Amino acid sequence: MAKALAGVKVLDFTQYLSGPFCTMMLSELGAEVIKVEMPGKGEPERHASPLTPQKESFQFIDRNRGKKSVTLNLKNPKGLEIAKKLAAKADILVENFATGGMEKLGLGYDVLSKLNPGLIFASISGFGHTGPRRNDISYDVVSQAMGGLMAVTGYPDGGPLRTGISIGDYLSGFNCTIAILAALHYKTLTGEGQAIDISMQDAVWGLVFPDRADYFVTGKVPGRFGNQFASSVPFGSYDAKDGAVIICTIADAQWQKVLQAIGREDLANDERFASRDIRVKNREAVNAVVDGFCKTHTVEEIVSALKKFGVACSPLPTFDQVANDPHLEAREMFVEVEQPVSGKVKLLGSTFKMTKTPGDRKMPAPAVGEQNKDIYGGLLGIDAKELEQLKAEGVI
Repeated sequence: MAKALAGVKVLDFTQYLSGPFCTMMLSELGAEVIKVEMPGKGEPERHASPLTPQKESFQFIDRNRGKKSVTLNLKNPKGLEIAKKLAAKADILVENFATGGMEKLGLGYDVLSKLNPGLIFASISGFGHTGPRRNDISYDVVSQAMGGLMAVTGYPDGGPLRTGISIGDYLSGFNCTIAILAALHYKTLTGEGQAIDISMQDAVWGLVFPDRADYFVTGKVPGRFGNQFASSVPFGSYDAKDGAVIICTIADAQWQKVLQAIGREDLANDERFASRDIRVKNREAVNAVVDGFCKTHTVEEIVSALKKFGVACSPLPTFDQVANDPHLEAREMFVEVEQPVSGKVKLLGSTFKMTKTPGDRKMPAPAVGEQNKDIYGGLLGIDAKELEQLKAEGVI
């Protein structure tokens, strides 16, 4: 299978989620990702729950598939020198230490770019490397709060809520990957590398802002709408006799189709529903019409009726129903990966559907230091005797 990033070498100094998620995508697209871990137990996430029966972390396996693992004590002077030699041969370096962490180790962009002017040095942190909050420690929920996502998530009569996944971590990982790919293209044009500074807060705010930009026009603080949509109705979840459905409309013509589907053509010319803006002002009346139909019909009946008229809709499935969705199965969004210790593990398939260079997530995650000999011997030319000495000294 052709690989879009074949020949690209990535040095991975990341841990936990945002950074490993970024380098996982680069590996999935064909880059050679060399994961640098501490000697001994390796990255802390290797031991994070939930675990397979063989005591391997599902999260670590999922986020580190296809990577190569080397061990290196970055606080040891010899380890530091080896890290510099690796960076000198890399196209990309990715790290998600707290701001200034790489600089404290002596591995900052100012140092490594002198050794390798073409190096793309990508950093992910809670608040970025500039600004008054740059030194604050952050986790996903902090980025969701400070990025404004929690302020607009939840029900009108309830408090702010975080999303059910670590979206700040994932968004910053995605943003970092996009920036790296752009920097790679720039490098092909100029031969020059550059530093990339990705903030988790920026990533979340970048997602929130487009839907709430009207604040800067009206000055009105946006509220929370639960499963509804602030600027259109009907839009969101509605209770059926045996579950719930999702119904989405934007254009006026779509509202007319809803009325046809639910047998309420008598409301086609009702002034309360004449346009999208007017329907939003009469949200309760609109929802009363839709609820009246939904609560007396099953999910299957509602979805079938709406689909006949081309209305965007779906059931609102439980998690286990999504996890067994035949459509996702057909799209190869579930794959079995053979781990040397845990055996077959079901993991996420690739979202990158491409005709010539599709993403590949069917590779196992490495054991701690599994590629020490290959990388240090093959790439850096360190012989077996010196490798044994470095191991004895706790450098690798």
